[in-house]
Amino acid sequence: MGKGLVIRSTGSWYSVKTDDGDTIDCRIKGKLRMKEVRTTNPIAVGDRVDFELLHDETTKEGVTGIISSVEPRKNYIIRKASNLSRESQIIAANIDQAYIVVTVNYPVTLTGFIDRYLVSAMAYRIPAALVFNKLDLYTEKDYEKLEEYLQTYESIGYKCFQVSAEKNFNINLLKEDIRGKISLFSGLSGVGKSSILNCIDPDLKLKTGLISDHHQQGKHTTTFAEMFETSDGGYIIDTPGIRGFGVIDMAKEEIPHYFPEMFGLLDQCRFFNCSHTHEPGCAVKTAYENGAIPATRYESFLSLINEDNGRYRQG
Repeated sequence: MGKGLVIRSTGSWYSVKTDDGDTIDCRIKGKLRMKEVRTTNPIAVGDRVDFELLHDETTKEGVTGIISSVEPRKNYIIRKASNLSRESQIIAANIDQAYIVVTVNYPVTLTGFIDRYLVSAMAYRIPAALVFNKLDLYTEKDYEKLEEYLQTYESIGYKCFQVSAEKNFNINLLKEDIRGKISLFSGLSGVGKSSILNCIDPDLKLKTGLISDHHQQGKHTTTFAEMFETSDGGYIIDTPGIRGFGVIDMAKEEIPHYFPEMFGLLDQCRFFNCSHTHEPGCAVKTAYENGAIPATRYESFLSLINEDNGRYRQG
């Protein structure tokens, strides 16, 4: 029996880095596959697992493994599966911090998409930050939009990085922030996530895609999440470019707890079971009306509590 870290998932096969430093291709034991029927993947990148070695003449190495159990997770981040709204997909597990790569243009990243990502990270106790990329392309109008985004997210406590992967601008600040940690990077397809990661560690040599002129959307270059060890001893988890991010398993009354600017106001509402939508004496609604809560954030909150299946798609 061996122990290791899942560094890559390809659907039916998992690459496991053993504690001895080897990498073994593993499958899942049949009964393990059924443990989490609500998820499309019972094992995710970042999981610590136990596995048994098998001799396999069909592979070049002659050895594969069977994953028999998964160690308890510190945390994980999850989203709606793209094909079945009732099923979910674990993006990655045991994360120290999550970064969402954003572009105000080329392509546009909408606040609804950002807010769902941040809500999901907070719900699963993962510190999150925003990385605004492609500053080298910004027009005066783009910079005005960037300032709006920065005012919104920095005012509620989110760390924001302003970078250009193309010009290697401010990448050193990001590199310092992830040093020695397990960091998850996500974002819409085409925002330059892989280019940023290549700047952070040129040895990664991740594929980068071109922007489609027609829709200003990136072509998908990453198919499955993958974990890479960096030269400073940390890990980067690169995730596929995504167009939708759905939150799941959240009761409506829990959702305000995942908006930092609302959480501190909840005990000031007149009614204990306030929905923060129409009740008199609602501290959250008053803060929104006074401009203390940005309109885009309140709209994201309303959208989340009003949707039935938790699915959100941009584009």
